[in-house]
Amino acid sequence: MRVRVATTAAGLTAVTLLTVPACSTDTTGAKPDTVSAARAGEPAGAAQNGAPLSSAALEARLLDESDLGSGYLRKPERPSRHDVTVVGCPALSELGGDAATGGPLTFPRKAKAAFTYASSSNSEISEELYSDSAGKLSAGIDRIFDAMTDCPTYQVVAGGTAIDMASQKLTAPHQRGDEQWSQLLTFSTGGQSTVVKQTAVRDGSLLLIVSGAPALVDRHLDKALAKATTAS
Repeated sequence: MRVRVATTAAGLTAVTLLTVPACSTDTTGAKPDTVSAARAGEPAGAAQNGAPLSSAALEARLLDESDLGSGYLRKPERPSRHDVTVVGCPALSELGGDAATGGPLTFPRKAKAAFTYASSSNSEISEELYSDSAGKLSAGIDRIFDAMTDCPTYQVVAGGTAIDMASQKLTAPHQRGDEQWSQLLTFSTGGQSTVVKQTAVRDGSLLLIVSGAPALVDRHLDKALAKATTAS
């Protein structure tokens, strides 16, 4: 089944690979062989379940170079859509239409930014912010993660290039927000592989997703969440 897929900075769907060069090397040495995505428990979050924020307000809450420190350079925004064939994952294919394209995350109120570290394409970090009702945010991200959980391994074909996919469940970061998800994705093609960590935190009516090189995600997640949830 050929689906129209939106590439998000978070890479919550199979097409995260489209942000990763096919010739890149494995930056962690990890070789996950199972697919799952974790939603942790729901501790009391600090954020209020207020009205959704505007895109302009979200933009102001994104990390920038001054927050990240020296050595980071913001990347220009990539094209938003690509034609991708999903092979071996009925759960993802069955989403179809908008859902298969990351539709649940295509909320009208959103902002995103991506950065490279030390001018290396293998050391990238990206951040996305969405705002809507808590229920809509939770249902949207759950639908994508649940579909990926059903697929131990699968493949995507983009631009004639076949890329093998695998994902490993990670312990979500507790004591952050109201809901948390985390996983490690591996993209393999031509004997090369790249590992990308994704961590998502919902705090009231705001959803933060940070993805990229695992060490960079771990280093900047708390900083991103603090800035994102700070009242204007």
